[in-house]
Amino acid sequence: MSSRGFRFVGSREIEEPVVNLTPLIDVVFVILITFIVIAPLLELDRVELADASTAVKEHTASVQETSPIIIHVQQDNTVRLNGHVVHDHELIARLKRAKQQFPDARPQVFHDKKAHFGTYQGIKNAAEAAGFQQIDIILKPA
Repeated sequence: MSSRGFRFVGSREIEEPVVNLTPLIDVVFVILITFIVIAPLLELDRVELADASTAVKEHTASVQETSPIIIHVQQDNTVRLNGHVVHDHELIARLKRAKQQFPDARPQVFHDKKAHFGTYQGIKNAAEAAGFQQIDIILKPA
């Protein structure tokens, strides 16, 4: 008769390998607990979104260009710094000059909703490289 973990081949009894899953489950639980503990400590970029129940025109009317450093991103992903078209490779240098000229200013980024998110990410990285700690993001509704 065959017992569990054994099988008969001809007249010989051969032991089948048994896989012990207990250590694997322990490792998975340790990894899961690690993620649960570390997740609140991660620093994430957060963008506050306007309440959709209020009229869009009210919000856009109250937004003013109050910073001396204004970046416009158009729907074709063209970036303008204070009205002048700026290419990716020159954005950091221009922002560094603006930081020297206006050390306490925060750049305002007016981002068209049809422009790519990658364009915003490039501007954010350039602003951080230029020494800015914060930027204001104004999302254009149309």
